[in-house]
Amino acid sequence: MVAVTGVVSVVAAAIKAATGLVGVGKTLWFLPTFLAALAYYNYDLFDPEQRPINQKVLREEYDFIIVGGGSAGAVLANRLSEVPHWNILLLEAGGHETEISDVPVLSLYLHKSKLDWKYRPQAQETACQAMIDKRCCWTKGKVIGGSSVLNTMLYIRGNRRDYDQWASMGNYGWSFDEVLPYFKKSEDQRNPYLAKSPYHSTGGYLTVQDNPFNTPLGVAFVQAGEELGFDIVDVNGAQQTGFAFYQYTMRRGYRCSTAKAFLRPVRLRRNLHVALWAHATRVLIEPNTKRAYGVEFIRDGVKRVALARREVILSAGAVASPQLLLLSGVGDAQHLQEVGVPLMHHLPGVGQNLQDHIAAAGLTFQVDYPVSLVMNRLVNINSALRYAILGDGPLTSSVGLEAVGFFTTKYGNQTDDWPDIEFMLVSTSATTDGGTQVKKAHGLTDAFYNDYFAPLNNKDVFSVWPMILRPKSRGYVKLRSNDPLRYPLMVHNYLTHPDDIRVMREGVKQAIALGETAALKRFGARFWRKLAPGCKHLPFYTDEYWECYIRQYTLTIYHLSGTCKMGPASDPAAVVDPELRVHGIKGLRVIDASIMPRVTSGNINAPTIMVGEKGADMIKALWRDSRRRRRRRREVSFDAEHCTNCTIFDI
Repeated sequence: MVAVTGVVSVVAAAIKAATGLVGVGKTLWFLPTFLAALAYYNYDLFDPEQRPINQKVLREEYDFIIVGGGSAGAVLANRLSEVPHWNILLLEAGGHETEISDVPVLSLYLHKSKLDWKYRPQAQETACQAMIDKRCCWTKGKVIGGSSVLNTMLYIRGNRRDYDQWASMGNYGWSFDEVLPYFKKSEDQRNPYLAKSPYHSTGGYLTVQDNPFNTPLGVAFVQAGEELGFDIVDVNGAQQTGFAFYQYTMRRGYRCSTAKAFLRPVRLRRNLHVALWAHATRVLIEPNTKRAYGVEFIRDGVKRVALARREVILSAGAVASPQLLLLSGVGDAQHLQEVGVPLMHHLPGVGQNLQDHIAAAGLTFQVDYPVSLVMNRLVNINSALRYAILGDGPLTSSVGLEAVGFFTTKYGNQTDDWPDIEFMLVSTSATTDGGTQVKKAHGLTDAFYNDYFAPLNNKDVFSVWPMILRPKSRGYVKLRSNDPLRYPLMVHNYLTHPDDIRVMREGVKQAIALGETAALKRFGARFWRKLAPGCKHLPFYTDEYWECYIRQYTLTIYHLSGTCKMGPASDPAAVVDPELRVHGIKGLRVIDASIMPRVTSGNINAPTIMVGEKGADMIKALWRDSRRRRRRRREVSFDAEHCTNCTIFDI
């Protein structure tokens, strides 16, 4: 009876939360039945007792305060709380994950929901011209687990050369050979063949697996890559150039967010407090010593303060981490004066060096057979029950992302394994759901969508998204005012560097070529040959047309990074040193994707988790060494003149 009551209460809560989060339209008519089945067959997954505990009463002082419970922050909270005599506070502005966020195919329904910060950068003429107000949409997770709750779960580490380049810029300890152990430390690789590789490991907190469901197009994508002369590779192994099936941060068909991976298993640790719905507003810094000693935050509408004995760690992401530094008086002196924030330390690199991966979206191919993912066909009671009972089927699809290809255009060194384009190969398109949630998530105008895409609504299609891996364009984040609750000024500067548009254009041409392979032609693949709005004055297939198209449907892949650049003190643009300590401020670190001096060649969730793992070890090493030094000081505090054959420690 108790179990039945528990299931009923979980179902009721799940339906209420889900409908409040995303609504229930025509596409999600099956949601109540689906959630009831999930709760019945997987009660242990949805039992609220398994969630991280939202600590209501906080201590006045902690050893470490972590701001942001996302992909890096959750890792840090787990690893630092392994030291039993350290007390850890994790502040997260959002709340708990939901049942909807666990279902891979529904991830786009989380965009613009209550779990999303819903950032929108400034309108610019260089990109996103097909979006509402010509403004791109930056989805970032406002939830425990951060963007790992909203993303497409793709597990891509990047290229060896990325990290070797970081090290060559003066960042000791960050070469590929030095960061590989941290990728492996997190990983629980479920593919038995990859698990045997020296590049992978098992037993970590983060489950990495192949998708249990692929359409026939997924296999054809990989075969098409072979037909073009590429190898089939492990893109997280010895060679990145080539084609492969994606791997995902997924566990038995359900999303494996960093909250699920790193926080749920340690939820009962007495020395770890997690405070949800706690919006950090600034770091407290002692002006004379320039030492961070706490965090000011708002919770339940009340301004509060928590003190840190050892360190404050910002893991709030590439927008919020520089915003918090600026609000705390750390940044460019002139800018801080303009917005009325008292200067603590002049650090002009804060908020600069913004990088992101963008793709030319909407490159759509029709097919003649029912082999793609069409929402009104796959969303039904049968697929819902298959997912709930077995954890497989079409609902495990990550919005159709099935395969990946890495290659180098003519603008790179094709003899070197350092690709400049990633193909995201998708058995869906913007038209898959009939012009509802995908259009909304991407922010497309009705005029653009209806003109270009509407004739393909609910038809069998696939798409290829060429994503530029190492953009040269740089944006920035600045404060609009000293109001901590006001979103900062965000300028993406996409495609402002001429090399970026050239590389993207070559990626589009290769995408068209991929669709001409025999592997895809056997499904009747044909490119959607319709002139895009805004580009109809240009001849089709010309460089000028492709440049115009790329600037119309410019899709961020949500890989914001670089705004608290890591670098040595000799680098005037650096914000943190190679141990992720903020230059000029004691007791303050930034540990998230914002520290990347150059964005990695691929999707960045896995590298961000790695940064969290490595950052935690650097903190442990510093404070454990400090403890040993203090112990040694006590051992030599006697008069050395009266000691013969004694070791005198130089502290």
